[in-house]
Amino acid sequence: MQFAQRLFSTRGGTIALSIMAAVLAAAILVTYLHRYRDSVRASGAPVTVLVAKGLIEKGTSGDIIASQDLYQVSSQPRGEISDGAITDPATLKGRIAEADIYPGEQLTAEKLAVSTSTSLSNRISGDERAVTLPLDGAHGMVAQLEAGDHIDLYAGFNVQAVGHNGQADSATATKPVLKLIVPDVLVLSSPTSSSGVGGSKSQLTLKMTDKEAADAAFAADNGVVWAVLRPRASASEPSPDIVSVETILLGVPPVKVYHALGGQK
Repeated sequence: MQFAQRLFSTRGGTIALSIMAAVLAAAILVTYLHRYRDSVRASGAPVTVLVAKGLIEKGTSGDIIASQDLYQVSSQPRGEISDGAITDPATLKGRIAEADIYPGEQLTAEKLAVSTSTSLSNRISGDERAVTLPLDGAHGMVAQLEAGDHIDLYAGFNVQAVGHNGQADSATATKPVLKLIVPDVLVLSSPTSSSGVGGSKSQLTLKMTDKEAADAAFAADNGVVWAVLRPRASASEPSPDIVSVETILLGVPPVKVYHALGGQK
């Protein structure tokens, strides 16, 4: 205390204290400026986030957003990133849009809440439909199929030749034929057994377009449907050609059999 009083009592001491205070203030200012500059740099550093590519309507599931490419990856300054912004597409699974999300909006945990619903409607969109087909063990591989598998659907019918008027020619004999009706079908749920007319059947729920679902339902009601398992990866496309006794035993080109039955394409 006495030392400080002596410093303030002399002109030189006062000047020295003033210089020390100025140096200290300058040091504090420099430190603040460094920290401010670092914070500005950090807030301007780019961060990768997911944003809506187009309008994502309320109720759209994260699975659909991911599978239909309804989002795009965007690089934005850290300071502009919303709280809970989603940066990993895998995080979309099991979520659902709580409100409409507009083009360019960031996808966040608040806008895409975790869903507890197991409804199949969360896994289809647009012209996609979920349809259940009754298949037996011999034709449907029901003991081996699991949700997430992909199959090709074939249908067998007894067919009569069709005339130019589009009507079956009753004078011709029926001919058994088999043809691919829907390729690469996603299995939505594992088969569950049920007993009905004609013996034990299994209910196989599949994802198709509305047109494919109508074709498959007709085939299940009026013919015999086969489910053929596809490989998990690098599956080649199945042949769309018609199969008959003539194509198997006699080597007749499938197109000739097709035209003989009245096919116009």
